Amino acid sequence: MQDYQRPPTLHRYGQRADLELALREGQFRLVPHGPCLSLSFSSAWDQRLFDVLAPADCCLVIHHTEAFGERLHRAVQQLLPAWAGIDGAIDYAGRSPLGPIFCKDPAQKILKEWMFAWRPTTPGTSLHPVTVRMGNLEAFAELRARDAYLA
Repeated sequence: MQDYQRPPTLHRYGQRADLELALREGQFRLVPHGPCLSLSFSSAWDQRLFDVLAPADCCLVIHHTEAFGERLHRAVQQLLPAWAGIDGAIDYAGRSPLGPIFCKDPAQKILKEWMFAWRPTTPGTSLHPVTVRMGNLEAFAELRARDAYLA
């Protein structure tokens, strides 16, 4: 059986201005992905991801992933009360028990993606990007530049 414990750290690679908003205000954009809205992170610090996810120039590192995940799910539930949320690791072999939205091509394995996803419980709900704000994250997150060393 697969372990669904969140990884010890989550990494969001992106542009510094966006990630500063994420750190200060807990602001994230949920985007349509299949039948859901999603938000993805990497479970790895990997300098190559700055190029893969270009024009990334910064990384938001979440240190307390359990607290972050629960806070994110609560914030989305307040914003989208008729939606069901789940999060888990992406399966690059195409066999995720969480469903096809948690499966990606093996060529994307470098991402080591952890995805948060929400699906509407009401049929026919249209999907469009949504911005969620969950408050300041500085107590358990930090920004790192591309050249930062992580032991």
